[in-house]
Amino acid sequence: MSIPAPPPFGVPAPQTPNNGLAVASLVCGIASFPVLLFCFLGFIPAILAVVFGFISKRQTRQAGGMQGGNGMATAGIVLGFVCIAFSIILVIAVASS
Repeated sequence: MSIPAPPPFGVPAPQTPNNGLAVASLVCGIASFPVLLFCFLGFIPAILAVVFGFISKRQTRQAGGMQGGNGMATAGIVLGFVCIAFSIILVIAVASS
């Protein structure tokens, strides 16, 4: 049984592919703020960011290191919750004035 030769210098290590829902979570989380500011419907992409983020985190955990994107999913979840909080504050502010 022979040992395979290591790759030559300068060859990058293979990267794990990112989970598509992690990317979707991050995009929805980022997009929720402009949508909130311009048409007050930012809670919709924010909720999607949270849902996609939690599903993605579960999928990457079950993949056992074969998928990346855990950080993007976390960022999407955080951005989604922050935008939901801003939406609630905005509704309270508008309702009280």
